[in-house]
Amino acid sequence: MASREEAPSAHEYELGHTERELERLQLQSQLVDPFTRAFFQEAGLAPGMSVLEIGCGAGDTTLVVAELIGDGGKIVAVDNAASAVAAATTRMQRLGKANIVFHQADPTAFDPGQMFDAVVGRYVLMFNPDPASILKALLRHLRPGGIVAFHEVDWNGSRSSPEAPLFEQSSDWIVRTFKKVGTNPHMGHQLYSTFLRSGAGAPTMALRAAIDGCGAPVGYVDLLAELAITMMPRMEKEGIIAPGDIDPKTLRDRMRQEVERLNSVVIGRSEIGAWARVPSE
Repeated sequence: MASREEAPSAHEYELGHTERELERLQLQSQLVDPFTRAFFQEAGLAPGMSVLEIGCGAGDTTLVVAELIGDGGKIVAVDNAASAVAAATTRMQRLGKANIVFHQADPTAFDPGQMFDAVVGRYVLMFNPDPASILKALLRHLRPGGIVAFHEVDWNGSRSSPEAPLFEQSSDWIVRTFKKVGTNPHMGHQLYSTFLRSGAGAPTMALRAAIDGCGAPVGYVDLLAELAITMMPRMEKEGIIAPGDIDPKTLRDRMRQEVERLNSVVIGRSEIGAWARVPSE
């Protein structure tokens, strides 16, 4: 096993954009979309707004934004990955969402050619080594009085009681792998300072979390198990686990059975939202 104190490798998005990962993101959206919706609604997203979304992935957060701004609004969504943009574009075409446009681009260099009422993102800043600089670059696309709103996580919140060993071990592996590759698993609680450093001002913030046992058909246990399976090759590459430590065919069932046997409650990572309005002229 590698030491927790080893220096991280060069930053990268280690989750990839495989078909399984896109399916995991849809599972994730079932659990966290209500949190994102609440954050963005409290931030002030409303019907008719124009929104720039950063790190759109396969479009799960895009659909939350689309629900809030309605058919009279417009979304320009940006992601670095061509596969994610292609999947999101096809998905929106099937849903008949004509007011959403996707672009493959570096968000910091992207020029949309227009100003927006809001700039938003979910689970984006944690994958970037200098989130304040990214946020500062995005602010130039906001109209005076525009909204900036982001939803990030803090893995310090993840826990179980009574302790479920496989759940706790998998969570620890995930966090150690994130740190090893330069991803910030605690970005959520750093949103406040990030907003200040970017010039966005002091944000309003809120925290929510999934909490359940194994009674629900799909719960946080399933999400954590699927994330561990997705990250397994990277965990092995970085020396966090040895080959065979995770059996992708049985991990999810074993974790659910353990939680059920122990009558444990599992509390998910902290889901943290932060939002602010730029000054009006």
